[in-house]
Amino acid sequence: MKQSLRGFLAATLMALFVAGCATQPPGVVDRVPDEDPGRLLSQAEEQAPEEAARTRLEAANIFARQGQRENAFEAADNIDEQALSEANRVRWALLFSELARALNEPDSVLRATQVLDDELPMQADQQRTLEDRQRWAREALDKPDPERFALPELEGETINRIVVALPESGALSSVAETIASAMRRHHDITGDNVQLSFLDASQYSLNELYDRAQQMNTQVMIGPLDKELVTQLEQRDSVPVPTLALNYGSGDRNQAKRLFQYGLSAEDEARQAARRAWQDGHRQMALMVPDNNWGQRVGEAFWNEWHRQGGDISNAVRYNPDNPVSDAVKTALNVRGERAQLNDIDALFLLALPDYARQVPPTMDYYYAPDLPIYATSHLHEGRGQTRLDQDLNDVMFMDIPWQIPDAAVGGEEVLPFYDSYQRLREEPDASVFRLMAMGVDAYEIATSLSDFSALEGFDGSTGKLFLTGDGRIYRELPWAKFQNGTPVPILIPGLMSNEEDNDASDDD
Repeated sequence: MKQSLRGFLAATLMALFVAGCATQPPGVVDRVPDEDPGRLLSQAEEQAPEEAARTRLEAANIFARQGQRENAFEAADNIDEQALSEANRVRWALLFSELARALNEPDSVLRATQVLDDELPMQADQQRTLEDRQRWAREALDKPDPERFALPELEGETINRIVVALPESGALSSVAETIASAMRRHHDITGDNVQLSFLDASQYSLNELYDRAQQMNTQVMIGPLDKELVTQLEQRDSVPVPTLALNYGSGDRNQAKRLFQYGLSAEDEARQAARRAWQDGHRQMALMVPDNNWGQRVGEAFWNEWHRQGGDISNAVRYNPDNPVSDAVKTALNVRGERAQLNDIDALFLLALPDYARQVPPTMDYYYAPDLPIYATSHLHEGRGQTRLDQDLNDVMFMDIPWQIPDAAVGGEEVLPFYDSYQRLREEPDASVFRLMAMGVDAYEIATSLSDFSALEGFDGSTGKLFLTGDGRIYRELPWAKFQNGTPVPILIPGLMSNEEDNDASDDD
């Protein structure tokens, strides 16, 4: 059982009714060997090829479990996979492709997923995972239409004239002001020669904004922020000025030349949670999302990604945040009497704000489900040292931007991207505002990098690792953490040591 309010809530919860709708992945076994991976790699130098390949694979796994991603990748890259047994070659492919995907190395992903073409025996879920990674690598290596991405006016140029077009009035003005303020402060801290100008987007139409930007001889425009305006732009054939929109359009693809899109997408987080849960071995999920438009969008993103991978949704609950948490938990976990029925549920996806989220694990404890894994988005993390309150979130796994979880993300504040700006901006007490500030910093850096697309391949940003996709949309991969004693701590790279892989390892004896 977990600590703090959990015992109190478990003793006082009452069973209440909630309406919910129903429609769910192998488990990770974290073995921590005593071997030093460096020593194993030294031993491999003296071993015969088959034994050396196995030793290097074990060293790579240890590096990965320790969070040393680059060392793990290097060790796995140096393995002669042809010297491995079939079972161990599958293990290597899963590990190497995961590391290569995280490090934006599509060529290495294709090397790892060659096991699919060789038709090696493997579990169905392993095959699906490798197929997904192979698909990503092929898309990443597929050079986009030069007519779509060509920015001849910026080629070889230093970008030093940027116009920021954000609304100074209306529903989005507060968000816009936070982002703009962060850009200004980051610009001052970097001390570069960029001329940063601002236009009030609430005063002009899109065409008028572009007319003014061209009159100002701008090289790049940042904005708009409104999703509907971005949707209008992405339906055009082209935009007059290279543009970094601060939201994503509603279309399946962005078809406009010179238009790039970047934002903090909760739907992206949901899709990453679905992939993480799948890679961790779960196959049957329950969902809890708020009963509003936000919850519907994020829930559908998780649902679609989960089903795309082959998982099942056992129960999906859209809860009223004003109602008792027990209402939603009872439906999500098939509670009968006072006990959850988990025969067809092996994990829970949770979208919730901190006050609501902190009540979920104690309620699950009360209904005899203390060990059910919980995957969550960044929204449950208040981000400002709420150690006592966050005791009730112990063991919950969640993702967040590096600036919010520096120890878990990169090993400490001092190695964060744009550390000087982080130091200056981190005093903001509101975590959601701080995330917007980080977004402003990254938007500025992306805009100044649009003359060199290679700089955006796995760009280490304040808001995550950024990737430029084939249609100009920029997506983030966020680091994962879990609460331990009320504090976010690192968790392991997913899907490296499943039960099946442990069994496969015994085939080498």
